Amino acid sequence: MASYRIDGDEVRASLTGAAGDAGRGRSIVLNRSEGACLLCHSLPPSELGAEPFMGNLAPSLAGVGSRMTAGQLRLRMIDSTRINSATIMPAYYRIEGLNQVALAYRGKPVLSAEQIEDVVAYLRQLK
Repeated sequence: MASYRIDGDEVRASLTGAAGDAGRGRSIVLNRSEGACLLCHSLPPSELGAEPFMGNLAPSLAGVGSRMTAGQLRLRMIDSTRINSATIMPAYYRIEGLNQVALAYRGKPVLSAEQIEDVVAYLRQLK
């Protein structure tokens, strides 16, 4: 796992030292068994493609690239409880202090550092 530094409400530096791939990030966001973002979030209609069913439990991702910096998005992906302790959003890159984690997934982040950067790159394009 890559180390990172939280500055206020963001993690400014890339977890990998490089920018992510927005195309791969889009695939992660749309994939219900990988990122599962659409269980709670919705996307703008132009992004839907063949994925018409989206959640309404969390804020829409439409325009998120205009509202948040890459660092703010990165922290929310890493561990959104740093922003809102009552959030229902999973910590995608935290492995300590979690409850009810299946044995097969203990000690492993939901997404890799590269996948986090890919999702951040994709979300930054949603303006």
